Amino acid sequence: MLDHLHIKKLAADAGFDLCGIAPCRHLAENESYFREWLSNGYQSSLGYMERNTEKRFDPRLLVEHARTAVVCAVSYKNRISEGYPPQHRAKVASYACAADYHTTIRTMLTRMLDTLRAAYPGLSGRAFVDTAPLAEKQLAVEAGLGWVGRQSLLVTPRFGTFVLLGELILTDETDLYDTPTRTSRCGTCHNCIDNCPTGAVTPDRTIDTGRCISCHTIEKEPAAGISLHGWIFGCDCCQNTCPYNTRTPLHRNTAFDPVFDPLAMDAAAWLEMDDAAFEALCGHTPLTRSGLARIKGNVRE
Repeated sequence: MLDHLHIKKLAADAGFDLCGIAPCRHLAENESYFREWLSNGYQSSLGYMERNTEKRFDPRLLVEHARTAVVCAVSYKNRISEGYPPQHRAKVASYACAADYHTTIRTMLTRMLDTLRAAYPGLSGRAFVDTAPLAEKQLAVEAGLGWVGRQSLLVTPRFGTFVLLGELILTDETDLYDTPTRTSRCGTCHNCIDNCPTGAVTPDRTIDTGRCISCHTIEKEPAAGISLHGWIFGCDCCQNTCPYNTRTPLHRNTAFDPVFDPLAMDAAAWLEMDDAAFEALCGHTPLTRSGLARIKGNVRE
């Protein structure tokens, strides 16, 4: 049986700010809610969301003999997370200004998993970083890290919504599991709904991706056009207005330091950039997902 305190120490040593542990089970209520979201067509151009629904809400279908979900979170809040001047027309979501979190967090999780395997012979497991159909926000709630806010993001009491998640799905049980977060602390606040410039935040704590600026600037573009309101990659509008984010500290893990400053770059700087300059500045960041040509198109929008 795994020692939960050992797991949490490994998470802290790896550089995570939060770690919660939950038993693996079928999240039937969440699956039903998700299927309703699909039936409303809110996935828009994200066809991949329609696949593997059963696996998404039951980690045991992703990892044979899965018993335990270790959910880790790391803060990435930086100066850019605090917002842009109103006149700025080349805005980049703050998480995307650092090295690609998929690579960074996978390295952190792999370090944990290797240590656990050495300590517990016979243990098997798998690391997940937003690269497989796993309902990570719902698992984070099960692991007691926070609740899903009205903007459909995980809200943590200490670090707000400016966190990135990674999970270990393990084949052994632990001696103690964390208590799930069963109550939202959003209260009567509707800031994220009221301040979404395109009306993408729906009243039922979901996102209409067809109206979401992040989807339009990063994913396969939905059919219906919208104004990007100066965003060229991602969008932080619903996070900038969340009260929990106004009092959270800046990130501590230097692996999430920004590698470029979009506040110092206007639209002309992006339009004048060539491929070599883009690779030098953003080659290790999530911006490579869209590529320079699409980013320039977003600037011109």
